[in-house]
Amino acid sequence: MDDRGGGGGGSFVAVRRISQGLDRGNACHSTSGSAAWLGRGLSCVCAQRRDSDARPSFDLTASQEECLHRLQSRIDVAYDSSVREHQEALRALWHAAFPGEELCGLISEQWKEMGWQGKDPSTDFRGGGFISLENLLYFGRNFPKSFQDLLRKKEGDRAMWEYPFAVAGVNITFMLIQILDLEAVKPRTLVGATFLKFLAENEAAFDLLYCITFKLMDHQWLAMHASYMDFNTVMKATRRQLERELLQEDIARLEDLPCYSLLTR
Repeated sequence: MDDRGGGGGGSFVAVRRISQGLDRGNACHSTSGSAAWLGRGLSCVCAQRRDSDARPSFDLTASQEECLHRLQSRIDVAYDSSVREHQEALRALWHAAFPGEELCGLISEQWKEMGWQGKDPSTDFRGGGFISLENLLYFGRNFPKSFQDLLRKKEGDRAMWEYPFAVAGVNITFMLIQILDLEAVKPRTLVGATFLKFLAENEAAFDLLYCITFKLMDHQWLAMHASYMDFNTVMKATRRQLERELLQEDIARLEDLPCYSLLTR
């Protein structure tokens, strides 16, 4: 586990890695805002639960179980700045965000432009794991217009104090892992069981749902005329709306979700 914290008015960070292997279900994640953008206190909305809470479990097909294990293996990969694949993914994220703008280095003040806490984004990925970087990179490559709109806050009447793009993205990865109950050996919620049906049909379902959720969060942000202090409220509203849509009877694939229409390529 990697626990980090700060108090006394400093930027707060408290991130726990998701449990390894089959010991899943007890980690709660949060992360803070970018000092460059917000200064203090952007935190992840975590679903607190008691150990005594009784939950049903849902049986999986062999295909669903295999897909879940592969996704859990991705979740368990920590970001490692010494691994070439991770370095290249980080460079690719920069080029997706700022095409044509040269990156001075993997540690650079330039990263604050994307909404990281400081000049070294690996300190944020250390808690979120490599999958949070993969999610952002998938978004940038597959929905470049929506990615750029959110990065540059192009749409709507924006607040003076906006959410930092990159840190908000890491929060969304955490939130989805919780909503979908991906730390469990078997899903214990209907939402989680429903998602595994989509995952069995599309191995990139988690990444696609990430893009949908990010865009939905920004849509809620604008609808609520939100500012920095409203981030948790917006995340809770996003979670409720996403859960409602995932459980609609006529949803056969993620592209059928009403909020999918918010995305543009």
